[in-house]
Amino acid sequence: MTERRPRRSSESGGGRSSANGSHRSSDDGGGSGRTVKASTPSPAALAKRVSAELGELLGRTPEGVVSLERTENGWRFGIEVVEMRRVPETADVIGEYEVDADRRGRLVSYHRARRYARGQVRDDR
Repeated sequence: MTERRPRRSSESGGGRSSANGSHRSSDDGGGSGRTVKASTPSPAALAKRVSAELGELLGRTPEGVVSLERTENGWRFGIEVVEMRRVPETADVIGEYEVDADRRGRLVSYHRARRYARGQVRDDR
């Protein structure tokens, strides 16, 4: 498996900053003064980061990310967490949390949006 690298502006034939400032000057350690595009974390990476932080705050391991929405100030995630384990597993109590994060994925706020048994089917439409 090969690793994908972001293309440097010198590789894309430009080397100049765009009018909207999407490129910034960066010292790559070699003193070349090349311009590179600022990296933005992927939604998957943000979801992983926010999910881990929520888990730390709650003291429980998140089950998964069930929704993702871009907001004016960043991102909103729906994250499921097992709040109470039961036998059989279909009776586990699941909490779905709405988590707001800024554009960099730093947690801003969270709250439990709903609570239900794992085996319960609910259509939100």
